[in-house]
Amino acid sequence: MSGRPASANATQDGVVLLHGISRTARSFRKMQTALEGCGFATLNQDYASRRKALEALAEDIHPSIQRFADGIDGSVHFVGHSMGGLLARVYIARYRPKRLGRVVMLGTPNSGSEIADRLKNVGTYRAFFGPAGQQLGTQRGAAIEALLPPVDYCVGIIAGDRSIYPITSAFLPKPHDGRVSVANTRLDGMSDHIVIRTSHPWLVRNSAAIVQTLAFLKDGKFSTQP
Repeated sequence: MSGRPASANATQDGVVLLHGISRTARSFRKMQTALEGCGFATLNQDYASRRKALEALAEDIHPSIQRFADGIDGSVHFVGHSMGGLLARVYIARYRPKRLGRVVMLGTPNSGSEIADRLKNVGTYRAFFGPAGQQLGTQRGAAIEALLPPVDYCVGIIAGDRSIYPITSAFLPKPHDGRVSVANTRLDGMSDHIVIRTSHPWLVRNSAAIVQTLAFLKDGKFSTQP
């Protein structure tokens, strides 16, 4: 189901919110409210994260993002949680908005996830996470690399360093958020990077992460304030 723009008008910047795999737009509600409170228009985009590969998902979300971009005169920013950050990269590579703004990624496995490496051949993992789940590993072939070309736009990355997953934590180099190592959130060409004391699922709702997201969208850098 496509998300709908909230509070959009012709003078606002807009923010496209892309949730992580196996989640929904509901996970971004707190972030969405904060963004709208600061004057941004928002498109909190739902998509079938477990049913299709990243390239097909980019095709699915394009019509609603295009309509959203056409409805504002300001910049179009992106905020993606986990795989949502990768989807933003794929989408921008294919359908870069004319007025592309800044991109914030929260816990995105830009260099892949060691957990996906361990589980990609396990039947239950394959069934639950679907085609996109097979694209999240650290060992990437030419096809995946082509989907995720180097970034030439302003990217800020927020990583977590706490875990609520004792089993999967054993597979990850420290520090990590229980799903992605801090090292693997980094991306060549990124503008800024910050680590928040929270775990992977809570990055979208963490107050400090929300404050830092707003700071980056406004200024192109994270706040140095505690």
